[in-house]
Amino acid sequence: MLTINVAVLLAVIVVWRLRRRTEARSRFDEKLTVVIVLALGVLIAPTPAGQGIVNILGQLASGVTQASR
Repeated sequence: MLTINVAVLLAVIVVWRLRRRTEARSRFDEKLTVVIVLALGVLIAPTPAGQGIVNILGQLASGVTQASR
């Protein structure tokens, strides 16, 4: 039996949608892409990979804040 991870499926859909030219997108397409990306973020956030991404972004934001002082 084949199982598909929903997060992987959403990531593939996001990459596929973002490869299209910007001029060819309607407002509905852009809104749908935003909703899909938000759903992907919600699915990835509680995983160890999501926590690693949060830690890296937090360190980056801290470094930028300290550099601007």
